[in-house]
Amino acid sequence: MTDDGAATAGATGTLGYEQARDELIEVVRRLEAGGTTLEESLALWERGEELAEVCRHWLEGARARLDAALAGPTSPQKADDAPLRDGGGAAGDDD
Repeated sequence: MTDDGAATAGATGTLGYEQARDELIEVVRRLEAGGTTLEESLALWERGEELAEVCRHWLEGARARLDAALAGPTSPQKADDAPLRDGGGAAGDDD
């Protein structure tokens, strides 16, 4: 089990939300079941904290995307149009 924990600890940055959530559920299950040494329990707790942070990161990203989608159209399109309006508007006003 220790080798598996070390291998997944290195891959925390590449875990998707569902993977991190599923592993976190397993960590909690093992902690609740008991029967582990103090050292194993501490390692599980630390891994759980890492996984919770991964989940939190994904959820914050999802929230930001939802907020952006609900805010309305994106501003890059307006920024692209701005030079055309300035240049086109000035030429149209002179005529």
